[in-house]
Amino acid sequence: MSRAGRLITLIDILRRHRFPVSAEALAEETGVSVRTLYRDIETLRGQGADIAGEAGLGYILRPGFTLPPLMFGDDEIEAVALGLRWVTARGDGELARAAEQALARIEAVLPTRLAERMQQQNLLIGPASQAPESIDTADLRAAMRAEVKLDIAYRDAGGSVSRRIVWPFALGFFETTRILIAWCELRGAIRHFRTDRIDGLLRLDQRYPTRRALLMAEWRRQQIGKRGERPADTQSKAADRN
Repeated sequence: MSRAGRLITLIDILRRHRFPVSAEALAEETGVSVRTLYRDIETLRGQGADIAGEAGLGYILRPGFTLPPLMFGDDEIEAVALGLRWVTARGDGELARAAEQALARIEAVLPTRLAERMQQQNLLIGPASQAPESIDTADLRAAMRAEVKLDIAYRDAGGSVSRRIVWPFALGFFETTRILIAWCELRGAIRHFRTDRIDGLLRLDQRYPTRRALLMAEWRRQQIGKRGERPADTQSKAADRN
């Protein structure tokens, strides 16, 4: 592994840990001596990485440091390009524009060879029939970021419409539809709502009492018992039961 590649690997390892990691453990995972590991830490600090700690205590990377995209490998560039093109094709208006802009910015700072690799578009996004929606899912994403409640008009599989006060915390993107995952005050539980069945929504600007990360953790815990079904099947069925 080149030294540049080793530094990237070291940053990735530090990002995975929330608590200090010993120099010995870092050296073993990167395949170098502890002495070399110390030099790599100092090199990264010199490049702006806010790495706290010292020999004998362990090291931790504080948030905020990023390596330039020119450090990406070929497979990483293709993965980034494919993901951004998928969002451009499947995201709502604002999200699609953001993905397109991000792709252009990355291409602008890449070395010529990698920029040409991104522009080749040899990994393609297939067509999909998206269910029509009467709302803008950008409003759902904004409510999730702000952790505020929504008042929605939801139409179930039988066509009946009910009003729900929900705490939105995740949005699932599938080939034919999108699904809002939220705590429903009416049901007193986490529920899945197909966005093409949300006939209207009102942002209440009332923060819900539970952090979004905790709601997400609870939802993931519930999914453990449903691993026998594919996630798309499980969530579609759950949305039909609303």
